Amino acid sequence: MFVCVCNGVTERQIREAACEGVYSMTELRTRLGVGAGCGTCAEFAESVLHETLQIDRPPRALLPA
Repeated sequence: MFVCVCNGVTERQIREAACEGVYSMTELRTRLGVGAGCGTCAEFAESVLHETLQIDRPPRALLPA
């Protein structure tokens, strides 16, 4: 399923990025461009990332600035 239509990023790509070491929205945005366009997808993309990493509530250091 597409999460970020602006950049054509799928849920699978987000999960793969998490498995490859991406653990923050900042890194995800840099790597895949998620949330860099209109930003509508950012909240869902972050939830997919955290679900994949099995993080319920990340430390503040992991949140985007």
